[in-house]
Amino acid sequence: MSHVSLDPTHLVLTLSCPDRPGIVHAVAGLLAEHGGNITESQQFGDPLSGLFFMRVQVTAATPRDALETAFAPVARQFEMDWSLDVVGRPVRTLVMGSTAAHCLNDLAFRQRSENLPIELVAVVSNHTALAPLAEFYGIPFHHVPVTSATKVQAEARLLELVEELDVELVVLARYMQILSDDLCRRLAGQVINIHHSFLPSFKGARPYAQAHDRGVKLIGATAHYVTGDLDEGPIIEQDVERVDHSRHVDDLVALGQDVERRALARAVRWHAEHRVLLDGHRTIVFR
Repeated sequence: MSHVSLDPTHLVLTLSCPDRPGIVHAVAGLLAEHGGNITESQQFGDPLSGLFFMRVQVTAATPRDALETAFAPVARQFEMDWSLDVVGRPVRTLVMGSTAAHCLNDLAFRQRSENLPIELVAVVSNHTALAPLAEFYGIPFHHVPVTSATKVQAEARLLELVEELDVELVVLARYMQILSDDLCRRLAGQVINIHHSFLPSFKGARPYAQAHDRGVKLIGATAHYVTGDLDEGPIIEQDVERVDHSRHVDDLVALGQDVERRALARAVRWHAEHRVLLDGHRTIVFR
């Protein structure tokens, strides 16, 4: 992992709560009382859900734990769902993959070369194809085979690893297995998936070949939080690439993988930087 110099006085506060007058004043006032200097602030009130969302970066003279204690009464007053963290702290991340290496390789490279604020603590796969790549990056590799008969045990093993390694984020980097509803509920808001998204969408085997056969003009990818509804969780990021009749199937596969890498990397970064807040089936992304 590349060295990241963290400033323990530079904090990021995120919150959501029912929208009402006085929220911004209360937050800014408390931060000012404790020697806080706001360096970045974004907010959004959703008229549909009636919720208010806010992300604030602040340099604070008060230690994080003391500021959390001081903020608690304000949070109770406004019924806030909130968190306070150190800006840039690497989020402990477990990546799940099957045989495709492009997303895992991209995340590991970005974490090492671009200070993507994650710490890759494990790679879990139902195959062994990704073991050499994990070894190259020095990430512990766990082979957890999955069959219809062993699915329950495999998911139990995953939860064991999440607990043992203090995992905060699970990334499905082209992991070709469906997670159970129970597992999705257990890890709600902590699992990000990437999948191809065509217009129209093609499911099943060889989606790029299906797309080529239909002569699509756009290929794309969607990064989203995982829920029990397959590929229908809250969307964090999407990306597309325009194509035409001259492209072969192999071209579509290569372009599609590049789009998947880009969309997933942005989604993971924004999540790790506390820029994504859940608003029911939607997300609020403070970019």
